[in-house]
Amino acid sequence: MVSELNSPYFRAVLGSIPGYKPGRKVEGPGGRSVKLSSNESPYGPLPSVLDAIAAGATRLNRYPDTGAAELTAALADRFSVPEEHLALGAGSVGILQQLLGATAEAGTEVGYAWRSFEAYPLLTELSGATSVRVPLRDETHDLDALAGAITDRTRMVLVCNPNNPTGTAVGEARLVDFLDRVPDHVLVVLDEAYREYVRDPQVPDGIGLHRDRPNVAVLRTFSKAYGLAALRVGFLIGHPHVAEAVRKTMVPFAVNHVAQVAAVASLAAEEELLERVALTVKERERVRDTLIADGWAVPPTEANFVWLRLGPHTLDFAAACEAAGVAVRPFADEGLRISVGTPEENDAFLTVAHGFPRRNRD
Repeated sequence: MVSELNSPYFRAVLGSIPGYKPGRKVEGPGGRSVKLSSNESPYGPLPSVLDAIAAGATRLNRYPDTGAAELTAALADRFSVPEEHLALGAGSVGILQQLLGATAEAGTEVGYAWRSFEAYPLLTELSGATSVRVPLRDETHDLDALAGAITDRTRMVLVCNPNNPTGTAVGEARLVDFLDRVPDHVLVVLDEAYREYVRDPQVPDGIGLHRDRPNVAVLRTFSKAYGLAALRVGFLIGHPHVAEAVRKTMVPFAVNHVAQVAAVASLAAEEELLERVALTVKERERVRDTLIADGWAVPPTEANFVWLRLGPHTLDFAAACEAAGVAVRPFADEGLRISVGTPEENDAFLTVAHGFPRRNRD
């Protein structure tokens, strides 16, 4: 038996950080397995994208272009930004880690709403910075409180819009007022992983907001609407000094060759891909409307998921879903996030929700 006294030393912070828990897959009666726990697209890549992936796979013996020149040019064209405003990473969460590597250190602070994306506290604390969590108000960002929490130690503030896991979004007037109040020394990161699902015209496109604000950057990903979750490719749009810092902290070759060619092909097929997004939005509205008609309280959502706040009954509901072969994402004593799948998958979830005791719904 090996004694821990003879083991290598690790940073003390690791003892207080839980590992990231990805969405589970479960199996119910008859082998049914419906995974609504990871906010994935229920649709696979388009045929043209699969063709590009197959062609790219013939070059796996070569290192990828670490600068991702072709993808960078395609993104610059698609979003009408200079190439020097772009940086890439292994998904938007990879870029978040790069941002923290460029801005955060011991004695500094990173602010964000809570509850929001699970990776925020994990990556912030790994960076050595202190998390400043600002409670949600009515399931959405309390931007007044977030602005009030900024100090001279704050290096970065994260605004997840739409917010994960609640799906709520802040409108342009509130967001612009917030941005105008943030000091120049603080980097504001608009995490827009679910931007393609937004239908409320009052919710702004962060890329437009960043143009005349040097301390604002936007995160986007190909993992959700583009259906490339397994390939891990995301991008940042910010002013050159921000994008350059993010490129410096990227692990070399982090965005692999197949991911790059798939992303380029997805941009070329974007019109067809967005038709699939429209199907998901239609299902999102059907799921929410059905839940509300069934007596559930469901906040408005602009993402590809819905949120149910169940407090102490959260794990009971998750267990009921699991027994039916439906995986959802529970946050103990808070609520559940349910991703929008195919109509058949959504119906399986709605059947469980309908049968859950009304006395336990809030």
